[in-house]
Amino acid sequence: MVTTRRLGRTDFEITPIGLGCLPFGGPGVTDRFYATITQPVATEIVRAALAGGITWFDTAEMYGKGHCERTLTTALREHGIEPGRVTIATKWTPLLRRASSIGRTIGARHAALQGYPVDLHQIHMPHGGFSSIASQVRTMAELRAAGKIGAIGVSNFSAAQMERAHQVLREYGLPLASNQVQINFVERGIEREGVLEAARRLGVTLIAMSPLRTGLFTGAFHDDPSRLTSMRRIRRRLAGFNARTLARTAPLIDELRAIGTAYGATVGQVALSWLTTFYGDTVVAIPGASKPRHAAESAAAMDLRLTEKELDRLDELSRGLS
Repeated sequence: MVTTRRLGRTDFEITPIGLGCLPFGGPGVTDRFYATITQPVATEIVRAALAGGITWFDTAEMYGKGHCERTLTTALREHGIEPGRVTIATKWTPLLRRASSIGRTIGARHAALQGYPVDLHQIHMPHGGFSSIASQVRTMAELRAAGKIGAIGVSNFSAAQMERAHQVLREYGLPLASNQVQINFVERGIEREGVLEAARRLGVTLIAMSPLRTGLFTGAFHDDPSRLTSMRRIRRRLAGFNARTLARTAPLIDELRAIGTAYGATVGQVALSWLTTFYGDTVVAIPGASKPRHAAESAAAMDLRLTEKELDRLDELSRGLS
């Protein structure tokens, strides 16, 4: 049985690994990065995640203007998962908007989620809006007081911005539940920039997006570099996928593979186990999935227990990459 972790200082308990649902986004932002996933495939991906013990799902308004949320909840309903049995996180996008938009759009979030609650509502980014972070957080707190959302989180916030959000929520007697940031072997800025220290001090959960660096740490591209040409250009450029990146990360991939062989695990499973273990209970991860087997593999990583020596060796090999 998978051990759960408390989401920040809220009453929500979540598994160390959730399912990132960005690939379900369909038209718009998402299909610039991923091939379109049909509802039947998404339903099978969700089934694999549930079967593997995953209890929470991360989506966003920005992922297809509600398409991702509807795809997720349609899948959950098809599997007989009633509202409240799993935890759902979504996000409000501040781009070119004021804080009042949070309240005006919460009905759209509820509609897109088709009767499933907004357990965690997150501010998608700390910039691009016409209102201060404090105003945005206060509006979130008002939604929480009205019972329209369960908990409040942020995304892509610096340590200082996270502190500010925390201070505002204290005025309402509420905790800041989470901060969703990129964390993986080549993105360890949380350690240098104070985000990890602040999260631990404030009791905030860090949600690691892109924990496998959009597939880099599965080893698939190291095994067959020609697969890079089939990846969408914008995704390849943003992730820094090129021959040099593959060469730099090859020693780490070799170690991940060697550890995985000893446990009967994949490269990606070892990478996810390291990420959700090395930082203690503070960090959870939301790998995405474009196929059911991807979700099944990610879920199975929760059963893998690495030794301190293995954790330290992977830490050492990755330090020069970040």
